[in-house]
Amino acid sequence: MKQSIIRILILCMPLFGVAQQTIISGKVRDNATKEALPYVTVTIQDNASKTIITGITDHNGFFNLEANLKGNVTILLSYTGYQNYTRTLEIASNKSKIELGTIDLIADAVQLKAVEITSEKSNISLKLDKKVFEVGKDVLSQNGSAHDVLNGVPSVAVSPAGAISLRGNSNVLVLINGRQSGLTQNNALDQIAADQIERIEVITNPSSRYDAAGSAGIINIILKKNKKSGFSGQVRLMAGSPNDSRLNPSINYKSDKINIFSNFSIRSSDYEGLYTTNQSTNTNGTANFMDRVQNEDRHDDGKLLYLGADYYINEHQTITAAFLKNGTHDNDKTDLFYNYRSNPNSSTPDSLLTRHGKSLEKRDYSQFEFNYTRNFKQKAKKWTIDVQYDWWNSDKKWDLSTQRSLPDPLIYPSIRTKSIGNSRDFLAKSDFIQPIDSVSILEFGIKTEIRKVSSNYLAEEQQDDSWVIYQNIDNDLNYNETITGAYTQFSDKMKAFSYMLGLRAEFTDITIKDLNNTYNDQKNYNKLFPTANLSYKLNASTLQLNYSKRIRRPSLYALYPFNEVTDLNAQYIGNPDLNPSYTDAFEMAFLKTWKTFTLNPSVYYQYEKNYIQDFTFRQDDIFLTMPINIDYEIRSGIELSTLYNPLKGLQINAEMNFYHFKQKGNYMERNLDYSSNNLTGRLSTQIKLPSKFSFQGRYNFRGAKRDAQTTNKALQSIDFGLSKLLLKDKATIVFDVTNAFNLRQIKNTTTGSDYFISNNIIPNAARYRLSFVYRFNLTDPKAIRQAKDTNRN
Repeated sequence: MKQSIIRILILCMPLFGVAQQTIISGKVRDNATKEALPYVTVTIQDNASKTIITGITDHNGFFNLEANLKGNVTILLSYTGYQNYTRTLEIASNKSKIELGTIDLIADAVQLKAVEITSEKSNISLKLDKKVFEVGKDVLSQNGSAHDVLNGVPSVAVSPAGAISLRGNSNVLVLINGRQSGLTQNNALDQIAADQIERIEVITNPSSRYDAAGSAGIINIILKKNKKSGFSGQVRLMAGSPNDSRLNPSINYKSDKINIFSNFSIRSSDYEGLYTTNQSTNTNGTANFMDRVQNEDRHDDGKLLYLGADYYINEHQTITAAFLKNGTHDNDKTDLFYNYRSNPNSSTPDSLLTRHGKSLEKRDYSQFEFNYTRNFKQKAKKWTIDVQYDWWNSDKKWDLSTQRSLPDPLIYPSIRTKSIGNSRDFLAKSDFIQPIDSVSILEFGIKTEIRKVSSNYLAEEQQDDSWVIYQNIDNDLNYNETITGAYTQFSDKMKAFSYMLGLRAEFTDITIKDLNNTYNDQKNYNKLFPTANLSYKLNASTLQLNYSKRIRRPSLYALYPFNEVTDLNAQYIGNPDLNPSYTDAFEMAFLKTWKTFTLNPSVYYQYEKNYIQDFTFRQDDIFLTMPINIDYEIRSGIELSTLYNPLKGLQINAEMNFYHFKQKGNYMERNLDYSSNNLTGRLSTQIKLPSKFSFQGRYNFRGAKRDAQTTNKALQSIDFGLSKLLLKDKATIVFDVTNAFNLRQIKNTTTGSDYFISNNIIPNAARYRLSFVYRFNLTDPKAIRQAKDTNRN
């Protein structure tokens, strides 16, 4: 019906003097490998060589340009490393659509070196529902892990403990190749080599095809695909101080029917932390003071295996199967020193205590994933099925010994804790993309995820020759979660204007029950999540307006009611009564690219109902911190990212995020209403030096941050690195320093009606690393016809 109406309108256009629009479409691929070429520039010019319209091909090599065309026009295709393609067309007066079919570009041997040069620089682009950060060969993007790459992505930050945040909000959903993965669990991202990452997609307002989880948005890490025929891969060695030893080989094989990919990682790392606390309390009019110093010596051993294969059944069907195994063994030592005084000016303490802790933890994570992809003759039409099953087991033990040296020596009973956990997670989803016409697309899909977690925690105290339960901490918690979702969305394009409207429904059923029946709760969240993504493109500029509704489900860690007892003074506990929060997010973004300068400002507004934040209170002279719900948080801000290349070999990237938030709520008769301004920034410079040397430096800044209870002082850090290409560019050696001069120190104060706590936290000391990477390809790429792209995207 729709196509019939369009035809009638086109026939009637000449009668009303309306200019007829002509659609020119086609697909671009490599002449030799037959592989689709994304980001090819497509230009249409008139007889006077004046540009009428310009566009680029998508990830599948397709382009679709619509303009008022008449007479003879010229189609120009240009792509770095390939010969330019030119074709002249005569536009008939009654021709509304021209299909050019498949266009093969021929590689230009003379320009091949230019490919390496341009690909060294990272760049930013705006898509309809995401911001794409292409990872180049930046010095700080070659060494280290995925965490180091993320720390260079605009809007993204990674804490020393591995917590990822987006625009200062830690509630972000991290995906690998568009899917949930064990690579994002238990700090496994630290085991992915930085040079294995092709690009990072920052999705602050995801469309309905994505899960609604993550109030801050989604970070999608796209790993590099094997594009070389035959055997290829690389070996990476790294050593650091404090100890950071890594071996990371990856070996791949590709033919016309199969693509085998693998990634291995062996890691041995040490982390040195220093935590100091100054505390004052008032109990019944009596003041007491306590100073605490905590030294941490953490040692982690990790082994990771990721092995899989794509099998091309035929031209339209592909299956992928992969297996992930991630095992870690942590050996941590903690020494805590407590100085208690009743007189703050006294140099003699009233009491001195020392606690020594030793922890051993083994974690084992396994995941199997399967994908079936069916492409059709109609371009962009696609059907996928994904099945994923993962399981993990953990076993953590703490041995704690405590003794007093003042006022008189005393050895306290030993304490030991044991935490055993396991999880089973099954996920199945199917997505279908159906083009309506050359520019309109309808998508829909379904998903279900079933997760079962068991956690057994026991604390014991030694009495004579036996062990007895300590503080009644002995329980087994079972957590069951089922999330079922379905979505549909429609996208269309009218000249320079594009839009995508979607609706997602998610039904969540959660059951929390413990062995002693202390906690027995069932929660159901049934919600609709609308999305809207609008985009307007004009030459080298893009303007976007996006909206999405998101949910933040409490994690198991936030719900778990039991706590570690390592610290005598402070403990973190979960809150089984915690409810999800819901966010309405609006954003307007602009991208403008000049020859040497890229400007990308954004303004955003977020309203989060039932906002989740930590709350600290005193109970039996122990400070307990747990997550709670308050009424809401309103956050609005402006973000600015720039990329400047004033000279060949010099790149400067600067970004800034300024936002205001307002919080409202109360808990335990404490008014938590608060509002504040926050500022974060980052400046990065990369310089290409003679003899194939490159240098990069990065400065990170986070301004003071406050809420009703806690004030965090400004935080800053400096990272820099130096790299050199060797062995005819097949190898790279990199030296880098993170947290130079130990500047990254977290300083905060927490206040209450009868207490004051000041902390200075240095979770990781400055780290110096040296790495060597060697890349190889054992087969001449002309000997075997290169297969299609894998479907792991």
